[in-house]
Amino acid sequence: MAYWLFKSEPDSWSWEQQKAAGAKGTEWTGVRNYQARNNMRAMKLGDRGFFYHSNEGKQIVGIVEVVTLAHPDSTSDNPTWECVDLKAVEDMPKPVTLAAAKENAKLSKMALTSNSRLSVQPVTDEEWAEVCRMGGLKG
Repeated sequence: MAYWLFKSEPDSWSWEQQKAAGAKGTEWTGVRNYQARNNMRAMKLGDRGFFYHSNEGKQIVGIVEVVTLAHPDSTSDNPTWECVDLKAVEDMPKPVTLAAAKENAKLSKMALTSNSRLSVQPVTDEEWAEVCRMGGLKG
């Protein structure tokens, strides 16, 4: 299993909306960056990811799971753009802020702390375990 981080502005698509989508999940649409798109193309069913509220909040608030492999993004007429479908798995008991992640030496190379503009990012096993620990999850 691989791990990822998905960014969303909560006024566009919030963690509460993701949870309300239920077990079927929803498309992770609107990504218009080749690196982020390629990250989604690399995903496998069952991969897990952090759900991160960007701009407002700037914190990891939940865990999602990939439930559909990369396919054409329904919000684009251009076949270049693809997306995966995600379902909410669980809340982060204690949201992990960007500031806390930046202060943690174990996360110094995490894409979130070094390339904060990328909307879909890979997360290493070690980073996953550390963020889960910070957030009150067993990982």
